[in-house]
Amino acid sequence: MLGWVAASRRRRKARESLQARSMKNPMYQVASLLLEKLLLLANLRLCSEGPGAAEEEAKPASSYDATCFKRGDLLEVPRTLFVHFGIYLGDNRVAHLMPDILPAFTDDQRQIQQVVTNKRLILGVLARTARIRVDTVEDFAYGGSILANHMDEAFPSKALCEEEVARRAEKLVGATAYSLLWNNCEHFVTYCRYGSAVSFQTDKFCETVKMIIRDQRSVLASALLGLASIVCLGLAPSTTLPTIIIPFFLWMAG
Repeated sequence: MLGWVAASRRRRKARESLQARSMKNPMYQVASLLLEKLLLLANLRLCSEGPGAAEEEAKPASSYDATCFKRGDLLEVPRTLFVHFGIYLGDNRVAHLMPDILPAFTDDQRQIQQVVTNKRLILGVLARTARIRVDTVEDFAYGGSILANHMDEAFPSKALCEEEVARRAEKLVGATAYSLLWNNCEHFVTYCRYGSAVSFQTDKFCETVKMIIRDQRSVLASALLGLASIVCLGLAPSTTLPTIIIPFFLWMAG
């Protein structure tokens, strides 16, 4: 019991030290502050402590049996709005692509290797910066359930051999370009396992957008929203032009 308390104190001191060092970077501090204010206006609660005790308490306590995974397996973790993907490298390690703003402000690997917080992730998405990083199975899943090789049934190409999949993932570890639609974690794992970078989530999103555009009711909805903005904000170029242009383009595209 005493050993556990001492270890907990050491971890707390290490986190405080890392947080103190991150505060020395003014650019990261300003970007974080702006994001916090934006989310506050949208009534979203975002943890602003970094990888501290509050996040660790909110994180579900889960244990995973990594012995059931093989090197080169494609792992999926379903989230509320999306699915996160990674490649199992063996020895309880997973390579996965994560948006992260922190590497743009520091080269301190101890800070970068900490679990990516919501703040770091959202800023990384906005700045389109990411890293292919290696984390434990627990940090990768973050309390979610894990599916192994579930995509093999849906993907048209046959999976490469497990060792080739793992080697591809290991070669790509490090900084990488990021796009929410065109270069995300799903593109990374499908390239490694099947040799072709594909995202079914992106395809589904684009199909949904096309359905909305083709539905002529969207023309009426956009026109009504435009008229409402004119009534509420007054007749001005900033309200009149969108009211005319958006329904016109939707009508032509439909």
